[in-house]
Amino acid sequence: METLAIFFSLTAAISTYAFWFYLLSRKLTGLKVYPFVGSLPILIKNRKRLHDWIASNLRATGGSATYQTTTVALPYLATKQGFYTVTCHPKNIEHILRTRFENYPKGPTWQKAFHDLLGQGIFNSDGETWLIQRKTAALEFTTRTLRQAMARWVNRTIKNRLWRILDQAAEQNFPVDLQDLLLRLTFDNICGLTFGKDPETLSPELPENPFSIAFDTATEATLQRLLYPGFLWRLEKIFGIGAEKRLKKSLEVVESYMDGAIEARKESPSDDLLSRFMKKRDVDGNLFPSAVLQRIALNFVLAGRDTSSVALSWFFWLIMNHPCVEQKIVDEISTVLKETRGSNVKKWMEEPLEFDEADKLIYLKAALAETLRLYPSVPEDFKYVVSDDVLPDGTFVPAGSTVTYSIYSVGRMKTIWGEDCLEFKPERWLSAEGDRFEPPKDGYKFVAFNAGPRTCLGKDLAYLQMKSAASAVLLRYRLSLVPGHRVEQKMSLTLFMKHGLRVFLHPRNLAAA
Repeated sequence: METLAIFFSLTAAISTYAFWFYLLSRKLTGLKVYPFVGSLPILIKNRKRLHDWIASNLRATGGSATYQTTTVALPYLATKQGFYTVTCHPKNIEHILRTRFENYPKGPTWQKAFHDLLGQGIFNSDGETWLIQRKTAALEFTTRTLRQAMARWVNRTIKNRLWRILDQAAEQNFPVDLQDLLLRLTFDNICGLTFGKDPETLSPELPENPFSIAFDTATEATLQRLLYPGFLWRLEKIFGIGAEKRLKKSLEVVESYMDGAIEARKESPSDDLLSRFMKKRDVDGNLFPSAVLQRIALNFVLAGRDTSSVALSWFFWLIMNHPCVEQKIVDEISTVLKETRGSNVKKWMEEPLEFDEADKLIYLKAALAETLRLYPSVPEDFKYVVSDDVLPDGTFVPAGSTVTYSIYSVGRMKTIWGEDCLEFKPERWLSAEGDRFEPPKDGYKFVAFNAGPRTCLGKDLAYLQMKSAASAVLLRYRLSLVPGHRVEQKMSLTLFMKHGLRVFLHPRNLAAA
């Protein structure tokens, strides 16, 4: 009798689960889901091409550009922690980032995953904690400080280090990894701007910098926490294995380096971001302790280093494949420098672009924006749903679930950018006369710099830095890809090139042109 009772109980449980699963799978509009494991097997299968996979899923929806799935097909979890709404619909993105901003914070899943690396820094906090940091950081991004940053950090690094490395490579005809050089350039610049310490990772010897290496390892390990259910990375952390072991070791190096920077600033305060935050107080009126200052500074290093360098890497790759665009950029830079420095081409090469010269490069800015449309430095972003809501396209999103908006997919939707959405076409960012930079009227078609209250504070600095670096390279050299080198995306927080960008440098004869 007991065996029969167990059999009927199991049959009833399985039947109940099967009926529940049937109702759940009918409600979902995206990927195929399996009992218990949901869409997790498909996610793992496509983890090495995540962004293109998400884009293809969204294109398959037609004009709706939204789908829903669950990574854990268990009652409650399937409609809470394991439930994902994936969208690239501009109206939905506006709703999430501006209209119902308070309903879509980073949330507990994101914050727990990133806490070890970013703590309560600006990119991993909400509410008053986030607002205090944003207001403080905003003081560092005025026009005056942008001019100073360009002269003090960006141009000095280009002139004294980048040009020396590129000139030597061109003379000896050996290739360079341009992505690595740009990462070093932007890393040195943002460290100078953030805590007044230039690590000099960009120097002719190309030294290995323990802080930079550990920081890379930490960001990669942290991303893995987002891709898989929380219990998996928590188990790895408990047993000290896999990515969690690498994360712990790398954070020890990062924290040691930051301790040194903070102590140096306590002894000698300056006008950098870290010095500003050392004077500020938290929501309880207390000065920020060193552990919090560490994380605040790391947030800005993460934003300032990776985003600009990654965008520039894809920009140079696109330029190599579109020589007509390259020529227009070189012509524009030459026209501006002829106005400001005269006809002597040698004088154009003596110093990197000054602030006012970079500001006049409209077509170059359009080409950079077009690069970010196709290859946004942060390809996906995640938000937590506080309360039940309905998105503008009619999609219901339950409280406790996650909304992912795919910035990478937005630029690849014909319904958003037209039939030529996959073409690299800087002209789409210019006025009809071609003399003004004109972003789309619907600002939520382009959110590479975020949007709404969380719009990137360093947007103008990023454009200035990218213009200066792009001009510094293109005025002196034509680039060609090393034969056989593969350009692929790396699955990370930012859209790195997996194998770097290995190129040969060919001196450009501007006088003859």
